[in-house]
Amino acid sequence: MSEGAGKAFAEDALADDYRGAGFGGSLGLGRRPALVVVDLVRAYTDPESPLYAGAESAVAQTARLVRDARELGHPVVFTYVEYAPGGTDGGLFYRKVPALRLFERGSPWGEPPAELVPGPGDLLVTKQYPSAFFGTSLASTLTALGVDSVVVTGTSTSGCVRATALDALCHGFRPVVVSDAVADRDPRPHEAALFDLAAKYADVHETAKVLDLWKTTA
Repeated sequence: MSEGAGKAFAEDALADDYRGAGFGGSLGLGRRPALVVVDLVRAYTDPESPLYAGAESAVAQTARLVRDARELGHPVVFTYVEYAPGGTDGGLFYRKVPALRLFERGSPWGEPPAELVPGPGDLLVTKQYPSAFFGTSLASTLTALGVDSVVVTGTSTSGCVRATALDALCHGFRPVVVSDAVADRDPRPHEAALFDLAAKYADVHETAKVLDLWKTTA
């Protein structure tokens, strides 16, 4: 699924098998979408980082979505991972993934690239676990804003992006994952996650499709 994920789900034999079993319905985009940019920071965009995920293209596509969302008046949310020194607030997730030490408070790896610096009206969410909804006030904030759907970009596709899209669905928000605005350290988990999301939990579209869709909701 590179343009993929949604297309792969729509075209190949495995997708036919899933569709035949009743997977892959479409939820559509709601009337009040929000853009949620998940953990798109230097740890994943800088080749010097051990977590580098080749996310430059995802940054560029997300920047397009951020500009458009602001112009259209759609809420923009940036999520960041941050831990107390030693990861004392990271629980079992921090123990399972030692690489998360890169996100201890004050680390430069947790900073956004220049293209994705939050603006004055954007919302910021700090989290310690994969989903942007777990242990945060995001669901309540979006509900108070009248949001009914979330457009998800960021890193990594198989990790925090997938967890956020799944939790969005569970909280009653229609999730859309932007296939060319998400990234992972290897194409195999990236493609598998997009396929699974398209089959069970979210609509999966490219940036151009999302830009067309949400103009109708402005």
